[in-house]
This record gives sequence, structure tokens and C-alpha cells, in this order.
Amino acid sequence: MELTLKIVDADGFVLASSTGQDETFLVYRQSYGEGDCVIVEAPEPGHVFLALDSAVHPALVYMREGAYSLAVPFGDKRKSYSPNAFKGEIHRLSARRARPDEIAQRRNLALNPWDDHANRTLFPHAYANVETRGEAAFAARNAIDGEKANDNHGFWPYTSWGINRDPQAALTVEFGRPVRIDEIVIYIRADFPHDSWWEKASLTFSNGRSFSFPLVKSGAAQSFAIDPCIIEWVELHGLVKAEDSSPFPALTQIEIWGTEVAAAVAVEDEAGHAALPLPL
Repeated sequence: MELTLKIVDADGFVLASSTGQDETFLVYRQSYGEGDCVIVEAPEPGHVFLALDSAVHPALVYMREGAYSLAVPFGDKRKSYSPNAFKGEIHRLSARRARPDEIAQRRNLALNPWDDHANRTLFPHAYANVETRGEAAFAARNAIDGEKANDNHGFWPYTSWGINRDPQAALTVEFGRPVRIDEIVIYIRADFPHDSWWEKASLTFSNGRSFSFPLVKSGAAQSFAIDPCIIEWVELHGLVKAEDSSPFPALTQIEIWGTEVAAAVAVEDEAGHAALPLPL
């Protein structure tokens, strides 16, 4: 897989670029300006490890189309990132094709610190029907950015999805291809007593299956095993707030654990036969 990294300014002028076979690095020796974009290009869909800034954790993600573009954050949008991210006069970026064993392993399929509102090509991708005051610190992308610190709110690393007190709030995570999932892990925001919490939530999957589960007042991970199923998206909804004085429940992180469908098909059983995915 040929991979290309580019820095492009607001006028579309290429400030720097690097191309390599299966792996490439780009060192950009200037400060970013407003309107600059980081672009990743690949000629075919596939899994890649992206490290687009030294202050943001690298992540294994799935590129469904030929190019992904991330606008370098300025102003309010910087609240979702480390204060050190995208700063300074030297930046190291890298992109690498994921190895088959990395793709096949069971992992959190909902992790993508590079997601944002404009993203339509790099998965997973999160979006919601409401975000508190439209602020970056409470955007849907924060629920899949890998940041789990949850005893405060409103700035990095205390990013969260805020529902603006809306009881009809819903969050969707898209995977961009079929995946096989078997566990959901929820981290509610736990800046008590400022925060409230949900006593119950529901999930609906792209295959039509739905179920509800209880939640408790805790900043710890709350894990729920599910019957393995193959899906393309998950919607979190039906959020039932606890009866307390705070009007502010919020979600710090959702993890969706499982494997790639192709990887599941390739696994051999003890008899040496290909093991097929479980029925939906």
C-alpha cells in the first residue's frame, strides 16, 4: 500500500509531503497556520497506524476511501487536544500499513483519536444528535478519543460527550465496514457532585438488535458482554438520568470490543477447518 502524508494550507498549496510503500514519515519544520490541513492518502481501503502529532496517541484505524483530511485545530477546537499538540516549529508525522496480526487481534474497535466532525473516511467515526453548546470539549468525537480521565470536565484530558440536558440524546459510532463485536465498556463522566449519571442506557445495532443495561454512579469502567454479532454501527440512546440535583450527565468514553470479520473467518479451529463467524 502506497501511503502519502501532506501538509496543505488554506489555499490548497502543498507545504510539505512524503510518500512511501507501506510506511512513510514527514517532518514539518514550520509552525502551523490557521487553515492548514494534515492529509493522509492511500490508493485502496485498509488498516493503517497513524501518528499525526507527537502529543496524540498513535492509533490503528480503517481508511475506507482514498484521502483523509484533518484541519489543524485552533481556538475552541484545541480544547479537545493536549496543549502541546500541533504546537511549535517542528512536527513529526507517520503512517504505516497495519500488519495482519495487528488487524486480527481482539481490540477496542471504537478507538480513533483522529476523528472529527468533518471526517467521513477514517473509521471509527462518532456523531451525535446533540452536543453541549456546540463546544469542542463536549463533542461526540471525545467519546472515542481514548482519553478516560473523568473526574473533571471542559478541557483536555477531561474530554467528554455532553448531551446539553437533552433526554433524547443519542450517539452513533460507525465502523466503515462490518466488524464482529462482543463487549461494550462505558466510562461515564464522574465529576461529582457537578455531574449526574445515567441509571440505564440502551444500544441499537445495525443488524436491528437492541438491548438495555444498568449503569451506576462510578468513574470506573462498566463492562457488558454481549452475544457476538456482526454489525456496521452502534447507537447509544435511551439515557435515563438518575434522580439527583445535578442536570449534567455525560459520557467520557465508549469502548466497543471485538475483531475484524475477515480475521474471524480466517481463524482455524482445532480440526484445521476455517471457523466461520457466529450467526447474527
